[in-house]
Amino acid sequence: MARRAYPSVGAGHPLLRLNPHQCIPFLEGLFVSRRGEAKLEALPSPRVMNTHMPLAMIPRAAAPGGGGCKVAYVCRQPKDMVVSRWHFHRRLHPELAFADVFGAVCSGVVAYGPVWDHMLGYWSDSTARPDSMLFLRYEELLRDPAEHVRALARFVGLPFSGAEEDAGAVHDIVKLYSSGRLKNLEANKTGHVNPILQIPRGALFRKGAASDWANHTTSEMAQHLDEIIANKLHASGLTFHE
Repeated sequence: MARRAYPSVGAGHPLLRLNPHQCIPFLEGLFVSRRGEAKLEALPSPRVMNTHMPLAMIPRAAAPGGGGCKVAYVCRQPKDMVVSRWHFHRRLHPELAFADVFGAVCSGVVAYGPVWDHMLGYWSDSTARPDSMLFLRYEELLRDPAEHVRALARFVGLPFSGAEEDAGAVHDIVKLYSSGRLKNLEANKTGHVNPILQIPRGALFRKGAASDWANHTTSEMAQHLDEIIANKLHASGLTFHE
């Protein structure tokens, strides 16, 4: 959305010197801050924010279709999500066992509630209001990042022009935003995402790959979570593949 103000090939691009969360604030962070409303007003319009909140918790004005707002939701294969969650929390709690995180997810006892409810909220809205809710799968983003960059641009109303395509703008964005490049930048290796919780910025970047769950779960664990997810999602049409 800011590609015209900050060309991807420019040496001064914000993502080359700032952590992504410094560029795009958390929606929930704005609402818990005493100066949250002032910070919100200070953001250039159209505003871009991110959140981990389930759809039901998003303020109506910021929900899909509310006030012209749009939401792009990124969903990950549940087994890989568990692995990613474990690695992230281990940065704060090195003693945390994988089995404990796996069990919590299977039981639905995690922040913001069961992961299947989280996914279903956004999935259902994406089928009802595709113009304001875009449901994306992490694995598909990895397989074809360029086409998904184009889809995102169309979704936010800023499709790439023929001149931009000819100039390689899509390729430049994919290269800039690749996890391999971002994880090696100084802004993402030092400092903290949240100074209060002491979450290191490096915790946000690991492999950036799919199917790593096979290196962490037993076949019994994988089957157990697959069965839970299939049971919870069976009536929705939302499925996951390896």
